[in-house]
Amino acid sequence: MLELATDLLPLLRAGETVATVTVSGVARSAPRGVGSAMAVTREGRVIGSISGGCVEADAVALSLAALASGCGSSARFGFSDEQAFAAGLACGGSVDAVVALVRPDDEVAIAALEHAAADRRARIGIVLNGPRAGRVVDVDPTTNDSRVLGCADDGADVLAVASTPRPRLILLGAGEHAAALSRVGTAAGFAVSVCDVWELLVTRERFPDARELVADLPHAYLERQEPEDIDERTAICVLTHDVRLDIPALRTALAMPVGFVGALGARSTVARRAEMLRSEGVSAAQLARLHSPLGLDLGGAGPEETAVAVLAEIIAARHGGTGRPLRELAGPLHRRAADDAACTVSPGRPAAASVAVGCALSV
Repeated sequence: MLELATDLLPLLRAGETVATVTVSGVARSAPRGVGSAMAVTREGRVIGSISGGCVEADAVALSLAALASGCGSSARFGFSDEQAFAAGLACGGSVDAVVALVRPDDEVAIAALEHAAADRRARIGIVLNGPRAGRVVDVDPTTNDSRVLGCADDGADVLAVASTPRPRLILLGAGEHAAALSRVGTAAGFAVSVCDVWELLVTRERFPDARELVADLPHAYLERQEPEDIDERTAICVLTHDVRLDIPALRTALAMPVGFVGALGARSTVARRAEMLRSEGVSAAQLARLHSPLGLDLGGAGPEETAVAVLAEIIAARHGGTGRPLRELAGPLHRRAADDAACTVSPGRPAAASVAVGCALSV
């Protein structure tokens, strides 16, 4: 539900009640994990998705029924390998989901949605069973992940849904490579900040999707970041091509507790830059954190292709990916699905993997 905040808030503010369908558990492989959601309006407008397509029709039907009756519910959507293949899924299985009605006067839901829309931490609970099934409730403020909480609402299970701010992608330098990386990074879910010393380059026309545009010395901008502004998901890319700017920027970035620091540059530039950083007191351990030359070897050369290569390296570093073609690897395609399955079994409920796979929808 929280991932749909920017779409749901205008509807709720206009006085419309919306049905949401949120994944509470998956068995076998699934493209979307626990907490993923879609929404349906009374007119049948569908926002978001919970699968590759094979359960959406049933989810829409259940949502419309909930809107008509005024009551939420839980459901298990089952699909065969053949159906899953036709819908673009990796394999058959089942998806547990809960249908909730979000009304314009639901203060708990709206407060959480407003936090999520503002890129702030947010969390809600959705009752999974019992007479209050589908009801949106508060959950413990320390809950930071999406999972089922057993017997958390007067004996009923509750799906806790948590939303964290988008990871930050800080681009130091506002050239064409930065403009391309801003577009690609925003599309991939990053909150992009762009800083360049040249004010005429840091414009909304060049960076229409960036969250923040700053005209300043890159290292000075980094030094102003508060501890709550950055975390291990933050990526910093130095794209200035000017040693007068990128050396102090890299020295500052490598001392920060961020997950990724990278810099564009030819191999000769990388070697010269590393020597200059050493001479300024940057340690070998800090230099080992630097991703430079920046990007995976995808063979492209233009700004857009370079942006894809850079973002691919950032994502691989963040999640521990190999960067190799999936066809050369073994094991689950969706690592998240295995993690979700381990945390969605609550007391008194069977493990999702033990459910027989079929075509029926059970409510």
